[in-house]
Amino acid sequence: MQNPVENSEFHIGEQFEITLGSENKNQVPDSVRFFYDGHIVGQLYAEPWVLSIPSAAVSATGRKPVKVTAYKNDKVQTVTRFVIILSDIVPETKSFRIVNTYPHDREAFTQGLFFDGSVLYEGTGQEAGSSLREVDLETGKVIRQHNLEPSLFGEGITLYKDRIYQVTWTSKIGFVYDRATFRLLNRFYYQTQGWGLTTMNGMIVMSDGSNNLYFHEPEMFSFVSGIEVYDNEKKVDQLNELEYINGEIWANIWQTDLIARIDPSTGKVNSYVDLESIYPEWQRRQDNSDVLNGIAYDAQNKRIFVTGKRWPKLYEIRVSE
Repeated sequence: MQNPVENSEFHIGEQFEITLGSENKNQVPDSVRFFYDGHIVGQLYAEPWVLSIPSAAVSATGRKPVKVTAYKNDKVQTVTRFVIILSDIVPETKSFRIVNTYPHDREAFTQGLFFDGSVLYEGTGQEAGSSLREVDLETGKVIRQHNLEPSLFGEGITLYKDRIYQVTWTSKIGFVYDRATFRLLNRFYYQTQGWGLTTMNGMIVMSDGSNNLYFHEPEMFSFVSGIEVYDNEKKVDQLNELEYINGEIWANIWQTDLIARIDPSTGKVNSYVDLESIYPEWQRRQDNSDVLNGIAYDAQNKRIFVTGKRWPKLYEIRVSE
C-alpha cells in the first residue's frame, strides 16, 4: 500500500485515497478489495488500484484501520494501516459563573457523582476509604453510606432505573446496588480499568483513563460499542468522571481543570469548559491529589454541579452558551 502512510491524519468528512502499488508486473492482482474501519468500501478489477474513501464514510474520530486485500489466482495478500481521524471543528472554550456553593466533605476523594430527586450520590476512592454515599445537597452531610472492602479503590457511579452502578479502579469488578437501601444486588466484571460512569439512552458509558469511552448494556454489563475521543488536533485522553447532559457526554480530564463536552455519536469534542478559577491553586493541597473530579446534573431544574477530590465545596455553575 502506497497511501495512506501509517498514522496519516484526516478530519471528519475529509475524503482521502487508498493507493496500492505493484512493482512486479507478474504479481498484478486479479482484483483488490478496499476496507475502511472494518467495512468494505469498494472493489477494483484493473489498474490503477486507487480508491477514494467517500467523505460520508469518514464520520467518527479515532484511529481507524485501512485494509487492502489483493487476490491473485488462489493467493490472497492483505495489508493494513491505520489513519487518525480528527474532529472537523475547533472546540470553543466556554466560560462559567458560580450560581451557588454548598458544603462538601473535605476528606471525600470524589470519584463519581450524580443527582437524583433532591439528593446527591457520591462515590469515593482510595483503598480503605472507598464508599457509596447519599448526601444532602444543602448541608453536605452524609445521609447513607456503604463502604467498599478495604482492598478496593472505588471509582465512578451512575444510576440506571432504580439501581446504582459503581466500578473500581484496577480490580475489574463493579457493583450494582438498590438505590433506596444500598443493598448489594449484583456484581459485574470488565476488562479495562474503571474510571467514570454515566447513563445514556439506556446504556452505561464507562471511561478508563484513556481517550476511549465504552458503551455497555446494563443487565450483564456486556460491551456493545465504543468511541475514541479527539478534538481537531489530538486525542483527548485521561477522561475521568462522566455525566450525560443534553445530548453530550461531559468528561473531567484528569489532572486538569477542563471538562470536555463530547458528541457521543462521533467522538469529537464539541467544546471545553475551563474551571481553572473555580478553586484557586493556592488553596489546594501540594500533592496534586485534590483535582477537579465530579459532575452532576439536575435535569428537572437544569442545574449543573461540580466538585473535586477533597474539595471543601460543591459548586452549582452556569456555563456560557
